[in-house]
Amino acid sequence: MAVVVWIVEGTWHACVDAARAHTPADRPAEGWGRDPGTRLEHLAAASAQRLLQDAADRLGRPCARTERTGRVEREVVAAAEGCDLLVLARDGDRTHLGPHSLGPAARFVVDHAPCPVLLVWPEAPPGLPTMPQPPDHHHA
Repeated sequence: MAVVVWIVEGTWHACVDAARAHTPADRPAEGWGRDPGTRLEHLAAASAQRLLQDAADRLGRPCARTERTGRVEREVVAAAEGCDLLVLARDGDRTHLGPHSLGPAARFVVDHAPCPVLLVWPEAPPGLPTMPQPPDHHHA
């Protein structure tokens, strides 16, 4: 089973834990880190390597670590080509259930992923009362 885990500062713990829980332990995974851009390249590269190493250590099984540059949402979709599963976390408003819990990058990835997607909450999900109300279709 080929699995890609999108590793992003702040949400990677939940993604790695989900990958560990939902994939066979004897199968390799690939951790894919988001390149924060060209500013402070050397610092960013060291930080990305550290983040990917921390994720690999937490996974506790063989995995490849890959850094890519470019538009993050397109790079994640490209990395998932030919995979059996893509694991990513909600990156928007995580205080409410609903479509705003996905930021633009995650929304693009979910909409364009060429494989099944496991979408996780990086922390406990908000309760059902936070779900948006249905639209009022009654007109006077």
